Amino acid sequence: MENKPNVPTAAATDDVMLEVQELCKYFPVKTGIFNAKDTFVKAVDKVSFKIRRGKTLGLVGESGCGKTTAGRTIIKLYKPTSGRIIFDGKDITDYSQKQMEPIRREMQMIFQDPYASLNPRMTVGDIIGESIDIHKIMKGPQRKERIEYLLRKVGLNKEHINRYPHEFSGGQRQRIGIARALAVEPKLIVCDEPISALDVSIQAQIINMLEELQEELGLTYLFIAHDLSMVKHISDDIGVMYLGQLVEVGEATNVYDTPMHPYTKALLSAVPIPDPETTRKHQRIVLQGELPSPINPPSGCHFRTRCPHAMEICAKEQPLLLEVKGTGRDVACHLFRDQQDYAKNNKEEV
Repeated sequence: MENKPNVPTAAATDDVMLEVQELCKYFPVKTGIFNAKDTFVKAVDKVSFKIRRGKTLGLVGESGCGKTTAGRTIIKLYKPTSGRIIFDGKDITDYSQKQMEPIRREMQMIFQDPYASLNPRMTVGDIIGESIDIHKIMKGPQRKERIEYLLRKVGLNKEHINRYPHEFSGGQRQRIGIARALAVEPKLIVCDEPISALDVSIQAQIINMLEELQEELGLTYLFIAHDLSMVKHISDDIGVMYLGQLVEVGEATNVYDTPMHPYTKALLSAVPIPDPETTRKHQRIVLQGELPSPINPPSGCHFRTRCPHAMEICAKEQPLLLEVKGTGRDVACHLFRDQQDYAKNNKEEV
Protein backbone atom coordinates (compact mmCIF):
# COMPACT_ATOMS: atom_id res chain seq x y z
CA MET A 1 0.00 0.00 0.00
CA GLU A 2 1.38 3.40 -0.99
CA ASN A 3 1.83 6.11 1.62
CA LYS A 4 0.33 9.16 -0.04
CA PRO A 5 0.68 12.63 1.50
CA ASN A 6 -2.35 14.44 2.83
CA VAL A 7 -3.86 16.76 0.24
CA PRO A 8 -5.48 20.06 1.36
CA THR A 9 -9.19 20.28 0.69
CA ALA A 10 -10.47 22.39 -2.18
CA ALA A 11 -12.06 24.78 0.28
CA ALA A 12 -8.63 25.74 1.62
CA THR A 13 -7.05 26.70 -1.72
CA ASP A 14 -7.99 30.39 -1.36
CA ASP A 15 -6.12 30.76 1.95
CA VAL A 16 -2.72 32.45 2.17
CA MET A 17 -0.02 29.86 2.79
CA LEU A 18 2.88 32.30 3.11
CA GLU A 19 2.94 36.01 3.85
CA VAL A 20 6.16 38.00 3.97
CA GLN A 21 6.03 41.49 5.46
CA GLU A 22 8.85 44.03 5.04
CA LEU A 23 11.44 41.23 5.10
CA CYS A 24 15.07 42.33 5.35
CA LYS A 25 18.30 40.36 5.34
CA TYR A 26 21.51 42.37 5.74
CA PHE A 27 24.98 40.87 5.80
CA PRO A 28 27.65 42.82 7.74
CA VAL A 29 30.93 43.55 5.97
CA LYS A 30 34.11 45.35 7.04
CA THR A 31 35.36 48.31 5.00
CA GLY A 32 37.86 51.13 5.34
CA ILE A 33 41.41 51.15 6.63
CA PHE A 34 42.15 48.05 8.72
CA ASN A 35 38.52 46.94 8.17
CA ALA A 36 37.47 49.35 10.90
CA LYS A 37 34.15 50.45 9.44
CA ASP A 38 30.99 48.33 9.65
CA THR A 39 28.54 48.44 6.77
CA PHE A 40 25.96 46.08 5.32
CA VAL A 41 25.07 44.31 2.10
CA LYS A 42 21.30 44.76 1.84
CA ALA A 43 20.61 41.47 0.05
CA VAL A 44 16.87 41.60 0.81
CA ASP A 45 15.39 45.00 1.63
CA LYS A 46 11.76 45.40 2.76
CA VAL A 47 10.27 42.66 0.59
CA SER A 48 6.55 41.92 0.99
CA PHE A 49 4.34 39.40 -0.81
CA LYS A 50 1.78 36.63 -0.34
CA ILE A 51 1.49 33.14 -1.81
CA ARG A 52 -1.94 31.53 -1.96
CA ARG A 53 -2.33 27.93 -0.86
CA GLY A 54 -1.76 25.52 -3.72
CA LYS A 55 -0.41 28.27 -6.01
CA THR A 56 3.00 29.36 -7.31
CA LEU A 57 4.75 32.72 -6.98
CA GLY A 58 7.63 33.11 -9.42
CA LEU A 59 10.46 35.33 -8.17
CA VAL A 60 12.62 36.69 -10.99
CA GLY A 61 15.47 39.13 -11.51
CA GLU A 62 19.06 39.27 -12.69
CA SER A 63 21.89 37.56 -10.81
CA GLY A 64 22.65 39.20 -7.47
CA CYS A 65 19.19 40.72 -6.99
CA GLY A 66 18.54 38.75 -3.77
CA LYS A 67 16.12 36.05 -5.00
CA THR A 68 17.94 33.10 -3.45
CA THR A 69 18.68 34.98 -0.23
CA ALA A 70 14.97 35.77 0.09
CA GLY A 71 14.08 32.09 -0.31
CA ARG A 72 16.67 30.93 2.22
CA THR A 73 15.58 33.59 4.71
CA ILE A 74 11.93 32.59 4.38
CA ILE A 75 12.67 28.99 5.38
CA LYS A 76 14.99 30.25 8.14
CA LEU A 77 18.29 28.98 6.73
CA TYR A 78 19.26 32.63 7.27
CA LYS A 79 18.02 34.59 10.27
CA PRO A 80 15.96 37.61 9.15
CA THR A 81 17.36 41.02 10.00
CA SER A 82 13.84 42.41 10.35
CA GLY A 83 10.32 41.96 9.02
CA ARG A 84 7.84 39.13 9.50
CA ILE A 85 7.40 35.64 8.04
CA ILE A 86 3.88 34.24 8.49
CA PHE A 87 3.58 30.61 7.42
CA ASP A 88 0.22 28.87 7.41
CA GLY A 89 -1.15 31.41 9.89
CA LYS A 90 1.84 31.20 12.27
CA ASP A 91 4.37 34.01 12.72
CA ILE A 92 7.65 32.05 12.62
CA THR A 93 9.98 35.07 12.39
CA ASP A 94 11.45 34.67 15.88
CA TYR A 95 11.07 30.92 16.24
CA SER A 96 14.01 29.20 17.90
CA GLN A 97 15.73 26.23 16.29
CA LYS A 98 13.69 23.89 18.48
CA GLN A 99 10.43 25.64 17.59
CA MET A 100 11.34 25.37 13.90
CA GLU A 101 11.76 21.58 13.99
CA PRO A 102 8.10 20.71 13.27
CA ILE A 103 7.85 23.65 10.84
CA ARG A 104 10.79 22.35 8.78
CA ARG A 105 8.73 19.30 7.95
CA GLU A 106 6.21 21.62 6.30
CA MET A 107 8.76 23.86 4.49
CA GLN A 108 11.25 22.24 2.16
CA MET A 109 13.71 23.41 -0.49
CA ILE A 110 14.88 22.14 -3.87
CA PHE A 111 18.40 23.41 -4.42
CA GLN A 112 19.87 24.79 -7.62
CA ASP A 113 22.86 22.49 -8.09
CA PRO A 114 21.90 18.79 -8.28
CA TYR A 115 25.58 17.86 -8.19
CA ALA A 116 26.47 19.67 -4.97
CA SER A 117 23.20 19.23 -3.05
CA LEU A 118 23.42 15.42 -2.76
CA ASN A 119 25.86 13.69 -0.42
CA PRO A 120 28.08 11.52 -2.69
CA ARG A 121 28.70 9.04 0.15
CA MET A 122 25.04 8.26 0.74
CA THR A 123 22.80 6.01 -1.33
CA VAL A 124 19.63 7.40 -2.88
CA GLY A 125 17.58 5.55 -0.28
CA ASP A 126 19.52 7.15 2.57
CA ILE A 127 19.36 10.63 0.98
CA ILE A 128 15.57 10.50 0.65
CA GLY A 129 15.10 8.66 3.95
CA GLU A 130 17.27 10.99 6.03
CA SER A 131 14.50 13.53 6.66
CA ILE A 132 12.04 10.68 7.33
CA ASP A 133 14.40 9.47 10.06
CA ILE A 134 14.99 12.94 11.51
CA HIS A 135 11.27 13.64 11.86
CA LYS A 136 10.56 10.05 12.97
CA ILE A 137 7.75 9.64 10.47
CA MET A 138 8.12 5.91 9.86
CA LYS A 139 10.71 3.13 9.90
CA GLY A 140 11.32 -0.42 8.76
CA PRO A 141 9.26 -1.73 5.82
CA GLN A 142 7.06 1.37 5.80
CA ARG A 143 10.12 3.61 5.37
CA LYS A 144 11.36 1.59 2.41
CA GLU A 145 7.89 1.54 0.89
CA ARG A 146 7.68 5.31 1.24
CA ILE A 147 11.05 5.83 -0.49
CA GLU A 148 10.09 3.52 -3.36
CA TYR A 149 6.80 5.39 -3.74
CA LEU A 150 8.66 8.71 -3.95
CA LEU A 151 11.11 7.37 -6.52
CA ARG A 152 8.21 6.28 -8.72
CA LYS A 153 6.54 9.62 -8.20
CA VAL A 154 9.54 11.51 -9.64
CA GLY A 155 10.03 9.15 -12.56
CA LEU A 156 12.75 6.84 -11.18
CA ASN A 157 12.71 3.12 -10.37
CA LYS A 158 12.77 1.38 -7.02
CA GLU A 159 15.95 -0.38 -8.18
CA HIS A 160 17.72 3.00 -7.87
CA ILE A 161 17.36 2.95 -4.08
CA ASN A 162 20.83 1.45 -3.44
CA ARG A 163 22.74 3.49 -6.02
CA TYR A 164 24.92 6.55 -5.40
CA PRO A 165 24.48 10.07 -6.87
CA HIS A 166 27.47 9.77 -9.24
CA GLU A 167 25.62 7.02 -11.10
CA PHE A 168 22.90 9.43 -12.27
CA SER A 169 22.61 12.23 -14.83
CA GLY A 170 21.93 15.83 -13.81
CA GLY A 171 18.21 15.54 -14.48
CA GLN A 172 17.97 12.33 -12.48
CA ARG A 173 19.86 13.89 -9.59
CA GLN A 174 17.41 16.78 -9.52
CA ARG A 175 14.56 14.26 -9.43
CA ILE A 176 16.22 12.72 -6.37
CA GLY A 177 16.38 16.19 -4.81
CA ILE A 178 12.67 16.66 -5.48
CA ALA A 179 11.89 13.27 -3.94
CA ARG A 180 13.89 14.26 -0.87
CA ALA A 181 11.85 17.47 -0.55
CA LEU A 182 8.59 15.49 -0.84
CA ALA A 183 9.62 12.85 1.71
CA VAL A 184 8.16 14.64 4.76
CA GLU A 185 4.90 15.75 3.12
CA PRO A 186 5.60 19.50 2.98
CA LYS A 187 3.05 22.22 2.38
CA LEU A 188 5.47 24.76 0.88
CA ILE A 189 8.49 24.08 -1.34
CA VAL A 190 11.03 26.77 -2.20
CA CYS A 191 12.38 25.90 -5.65
CA ASP A 192 15.73 27.69 -5.92
CA GLU A 193 16.43 27.75 -9.67
CA PRO A 194 15.84 23.99 -9.90
CA ILE A 195 16.34 23.82 -13.68
CA SER A 196 19.16 26.31 -14.33
CA ALA A 197 21.90 23.64 -14.15
CA LEU A 198 20.07 21.22 -16.47
CA ASP A 199 20.05 20.73 -20.24
CA VAL A 200 17.26 22.52 -22.07
CA SER A 201 15.79 19.17 -23.13
CA ILE A 202 15.42 18.16 -19.47
CA GLN A 203 14.13 21.47 -18.11
CA ALA A 204 10.61 21.11 -19.53
CA GLN A 205 10.33 17.59 -18.10
CA ILE A 206 11.18 18.83 -14.59
CA ILE A 207 8.77 21.77 -14.86
CA ASN A 208 5.94 19.53 -16.05
CA MET A 209 6.63 17.10 -13.22
CA LEU A 210 6.57 19.90 -10.63
CA GLU A 211 3.20 21.05 -11.99
CA GLU A 212 1.76 17.54 -11.83
CA LEU A 213 3.02 17.09 -8.26
CA GLN A 214 1.51 20.42 -7.26
CA GLU A 215 -1.89 19.50 -8.65
CA GLU A 216 -1.86 16.02 -7.13
CA LEU A 217 -0.41 16.84 -3.70
CA GLY A 218 -1.75 20.37 -3.20
CA LEU A 219 1.72 21.91 -2.94
CA THR A 220 2.54 25.61 -2.72
CA TYR A 221 5.66 26.83 -4.54
CA LEU A 222 8.00 29.79 -4.31
CA PHE A 223 9.73 29.35 -7.67
CA ILE A 224 12.99 31.29 -7.96
CA ALA A 225 14.48 31.55 -11.44
CA HIS A 226 15.99 33.79 -14.09
CA ASP A 227 14.48 31.91 -17.04
CA LEU A 228 11.46 34.12 -17.62
CA SER A 229 9.74 31.81 -20.12
CA MET A 230 9.78 28.92 -17.64
CA VAL A 231 8.57 31.16 -14.82
CA LYS A 232 5.59 32.24 -16.90
CA HIS A 233 4.75 28.60 -17.61
CA ILE A 234 4.65 27.46 -13.99
CA SER A 235 3.66 30.58 -12.02
CA ASP A 236 0.28 31.98 -11.03
CA ASP A 237 1.81 35.25 -9.85
CA ILE A 238 5.18 36.88 -10.49
CA GLY A 239 7.38 39.14 -8.37
CA VAL A 240 10.24 41.03 -10.03
CA MET A 241 13.26 41.88 -7.87
CA TYR A 242 15.97 44.47 -8.40
CA LEU A 243 18.85 45.07 -6.00
CA GLY A 244 17.11 43.41 -3.05
CA GLN A 245 13.70 45.01 -3.57
CA LEU A 246 10.46 44.05 -5.29
CA VAL A 247 9.61 46.45 -8.11
CA GLU A 248 6.53 44.75 -9.56
CA VAL A 249 4.11 42.03 -8.43
CA GLY A 250 1.08 40.75 -10.26
CA GLU A 251 -0.72 37.92 -12.01
CA ALA A 252 1.70 36.10 -14.32
CA THR A 253 -0.09 36.64 -17.63
CA ASN A 254 -0.69 40.33 -16.92
CA VAL A 255 2.95 40.95 -16.00
CA TYR A 256 4.15 39.29 -19.23
CA ASP A 257 1.55 40.84 -21.53
CA THR A 258 1.66 44.38 -20.11
CA PRO A 259 4.78 44.95 -17.97
CA MET A 260 4.62 48.29 -16.15
CA HIS A 261 7.92 48.88 -14.35
CA PRO A 262 10.79 49.92 -16.68
CA TYR A 263 12.99 47.14 -15.27
CA THR A 264 10.32 44.50 -15.93
CA LYS A 265 10.01 45.77 -19.51
CA ALA A 266 13.78 45.47 -19.99
CA LEU A 267 13.84 41.93 -18.57
CA LEU A 268 11.02 40.73 -20.80
CA SER A 269 12.49 42.34 -23.89
CA ALA A 270 15.51 40.05 -23.48
CA VAL A 271 13.46 36.84 -23.62
CA PRO A 272 14.29 34.97 -26.86
CA ILE A 273 11.45 34.67 -29.39
CA PRO A 274 11.45 31.50 -31.51
CA ASP A 275 9.80 33.14 -34.52
CA PRO A 276 12.47 34.89 -36.72
CA GLU A 277 9.92 37.27 -38.25
CA THR A 278 8.72 38.43 -34.83
CA THR A 279 12.30 38.68 -33.59
CA ARG A 280 13.21 41.12 -36.37
CA LYS A 281 10.33 43.40 -35.37
CA HIS A 282 11.00 43.03 -31.65
CA GLN A 283 12.78 45.93 -29.98
CA ARG A 284 15.11 44.93 -27.18
CA ILE A 285 15.65 47.36 -24.31
CA VAL A 286 19.34 47.57 -23.43
CA LEU A 287 19.98 49.00 -19.98
CA GLN A 288 22.91 51.38 -19.72
CA GLY A 289 25.42 51.35 -16.87
CA GLU A 290 26.51 48.75 -14.37
CA LEU A 291 24.44 47.13 -11.63
CA PRO A 292 24.99 49.27 -8.50
CA SER A 293 26.57 47.78 -5.39
CA PRO A 294 24.12 46.51 -2.74
CA ILE A 295 26.56 47.91 -0.14
CA ASN A 296 26.01 51.45 -1.41
CA PRO A 297 22.82 51.55 -3.51
CA PRO A 298 21.69 54.77 -5.21
CA SER A 299 19.54 57.19 -3.24
CA GLY A 300 15.81 57.18 -3.86
CA CYS A 301 14.89 54.60 -6.49
CA HIS A 302 17.64 51.97 -6.77
CA PHE A 303 16.92 51.54 -10.48
CA ARG A 304 17.19 55.22 -11.42
CA THR A 305 20.86 55.05 -12.52
CA ARG A 306 19.87 52.64 -15.33
CA CYS A 307 16.31 53.79 -15.98
CA PRO A 308 15.55 55.62 -19.26
CA HIS A 309 12.62 57.40 -17.56
CA ALA A 310 14.43 58.68 -14.43
CA MET A 311 13.08 61.97 -13.03
CA GLU A 312 14.28 64.38 -10.36
CA ILE A 313 12.03 62.82 -7.71
CA CYS A 314 13.60 59.40 -8.34
CA ALA A 315 16.86 60.55 -6.75
CA LYS A 316 15.13 62.08 -3.72
CA GLU A 317 12.42 59.63 -2.75
CA GLN A 318 12.27 55.83 -2.80
CA PRO A 319 9.06 54.68 -4.52
CA LEU A 320 6.68 52.51 -2.52
CA LEU A 321 5.39 49.18 -3.82
CA LEU A 322 1.71 50.09 -4.18
CA GLU A 323 -1.21 48.96 -6.29
CA VAL A 324 -1.78 50.91 -9.49
CA LYS A 325 -5.51 51.59 -9.59
CA GLY A 326 -7.51 49.42 -11.97
CA THR A 327 -4.65 47.07 -12.80
CA GLY A 328 -4.44 44.66 -9.84
CA ARG A 329 -0.68 45.21 -10.05
CA ASP A 330 1.71 46.43 -7.35
CA VAL A 331 4.48 48.61 -8.79
CA ALA A 332 7.31 50.57 -7.16
CA CYS A 333 7.77 53.42 -9.64
CA HIS A 334 7.17 57.18 -9.57
CA LEU A 335 5.80 57.02 -13.13
CA PHE A 336 2.57 55.69 -11.60
CA ARG A 337 2.53 57.94 -8.55
CA ASP A 338 -0.71 59.69 -9.60
CA GLN A 339 -2.48 56.31 -9.83
CA GLN A 340 -1.41 55.13 -6.35
CA ASP A 341 -2.55 56.06 -2.85
CA TYR A 342 0.75 57.71 -1.92
CA ALA A 343 -0.72 60.29 0.44
CA LYS A 344 -2.55 57.60 2.44
CA ASN A 345 0.46 55.30 2.68
CA ASN A 346 2.92 58.06 3.61
CA LYS A 347 0.52 59.16 6.35
CA GLU A 348 0.29 55.60 7.68
CA GLU A 349 4.09 55.30 7.79
CA VAL A 350 4.41 58.50 9.82
